[in-house]
Amino acid sequence: MKIIDGGVTVAKGFKASGIYAGIKKKRKDMALVYSTVPAKGAGTFTTNVVKAAPVKWDIKLTKESDYIQAVVLNSGVANACTGVEGDLNNEKMAKAVAKELDLPVSSIYTASTGVIGKQLPMDAILSGAVTLVKELEDTLEAGDLAAEAIMTTDTYPKQCAVSFEIDGKEIKIGGMAKGSGMIHPNMATMLGVVTTDLAISKELLQEALSENVKHTFNMISVDRDTSTNDSLLLLANGLAGNKEITTKDKDYETFCEALNIVTTNLAKKMAADGEGATKLLEVQVLGAPTKEEAIILSKSIITSNLVKTAVFGNDANWGRILCAMGYSGVNFDPDMVDLYIESSEGKLMLVEKGMATDYSEETATKILSSKEVKAIADLKAGNGSATAWGCDLTYDYVKINADYRS
Repeated sequence: MKIIDGGVTVAKGFKASGIYAGIKKKRKDMALVYSTVPAKGAGTFTTNVVKAAPVKWDIKLTKESDYIQAVVLNSGVANACTGVEGDLNNEKMAKAVAKELDLPVSSIYTASTGVIGKQLPMDAILSGAVTLVKELEDTLEAGDLAAEAIMTTDTYPKQCAVSFEIDGKEIKIGGMAKGSGMIHPNMATMLGVVTTDLAISKELLQEALSENVKHTFNMISVDRDTSTNDSLLLLANGLAGNKEITTKDKDYETFCEALNIVTTNLAKKMAADGEGATKLLEVQVLGAPTKEEAIILSKSIITSNLVKTAVFGNDANWGRILCAMGYSGVNFDPDMVDLYIESSEGKLMLVEKGMATDYSEETATKILSSKEVKAIADLKAGNGSATAWGCDLTYDYVKINADYRS
């Protein structure tokens, strides 16, 4: 199993395109991912009660459609809080792509991201659908264009791909995602599309994805805001030629491992690219009574604004970490906790059994000045562990969100 170059076009039978359709002022704003044959479809979606039109559409298709063959995405307008007109416009976008590809509309996933409350500019959407189909290619460059076209405040496209073997056949899985703000999942606050040429049952594909997000996209946060548009879509078209996976055997576990590599990579890129962020913050909680409690604790730490600002300032203010653990709702003995910080500059124990060690502030600052910083909390109360990812909170986050619509 190895990480390879590319994204949604690495697997057999998948094509993509990314264009400027005129939704945004300058940047690319529409993308299409297409399987040359019918594919099994799976999805996980926002838990926000306020759900965008494409989310409602995709939830329905995930439950009811036997196969999915394309995903059309737009950036710039979220098509959320747009009423019946928004639902109809979303369907028109799907129908436009279905017409150009000569497919049933029930095989077209949709996804939108951008400003909430605005209607889709349908002239741009409908003409864009035509262009997207014309420009479909199976090259890595086409995947790059699609990943670029779904960006909003992201500073770079996010892609990852893995090659592995099942049943003597080479399998590939690749994905793209966008996400920089409104990142606080109870699913995966993002738009993401993952494709694979694996043959697997629809039921196991959905189960693998639903289980996967608990430990990947559900473990990241930038700003504690769960979006209205979160969608992670997974297509498997079977063109690799392996025997279809229908039970949770070793082949299923191999696929889950590969899927985890792709989604963890994308999730960490999203956390590192949080709006205004200067560094990735990884939090490991060890020695918790249960894994569930470790998850709660790790997410409480990465979502603390005081922890995030301390990381931005390269300040080893460890009291903020203990404080965030203390209000998480998990019961633990603070007098047993050890705290460490770690980066490429080394590892340093800040707290032993709830009390400060005689650590060097200069060394701590040097460690925290790295682009990737890790905080480790050991409760010494069990075998539960979890890892969460976030970022620092900077002046630029406020600036970006203060004038987002302008």
